[in-house]
Amino acid sequence: MTEIQRLLTETIDDLNTREKRDNRPRFSISFIRKHPGLFVGMYIAWFATLAVMLQSETLVDSVWLLVVLFVLLNGFFFFDVAPRYRYEDIDVLDFRVCYNGEWYNTRFVPPTLITAILHSPRVDSDHKAQLQKMISRKGELSFYDIFTLTRAQATP
Repeated sequence: MTEIQRLLTETIDDLNTREKRDNRPRFSISFIRKHPGLFVGMYIAWFATLAVMLQSETLVDSVWLLVVLFVLLNGFFFFDVAPRYRYEDIDVLDFRVCYNGEWYNTRFVPPTLITAILHSPRVDSDHKAQLQKMISRKGELSFYDIFTLTRAQATP
C-alpha cells in the first residue's frame, strides 16, 4: 500500500466513523421533513384507493392486501441507510453506484488529508508537485482526484 493510499484510506475510515456510515438502517423522519407534500399526497391517495376498494364488490375481499402493502412500503420511508464509503469503490462503476452514488467525485477531501500528503516524507516530490498543480487548477479536490495520485504513485 502506498503512502497516499494509506492516508486516503485513513481519511475514508474516519469519515465513515464520524458520519456513522455503517450500512445499517436507522429510524428517521427526514423523508417527512424533506417531502411533506409527497407524504400527505401518499396518504390521500391511499385513502382514495381504500374507498374505491371498499365500494367495489370484487376488490373488497383484498383490502387486507392493500393495508399490508401500504404498511410495508411505508416502512421504507421511515428508515435511512448511510452507505459505507470504501477505497475499493473509487472508480468502480457497478451496481454499488446505484446504492451510494459516485461519492468519490462529489465529496471533497478535508484539507488535513492534503496537508498530510504534502508533509509526508514517504511521498516523493513529483507527486507533491502534481498535487500542488491540481490544487492550483481546481481549488478543492475530490476523493477521485487523490485516487488518481495513488495510481500515478503505483506506476513508477
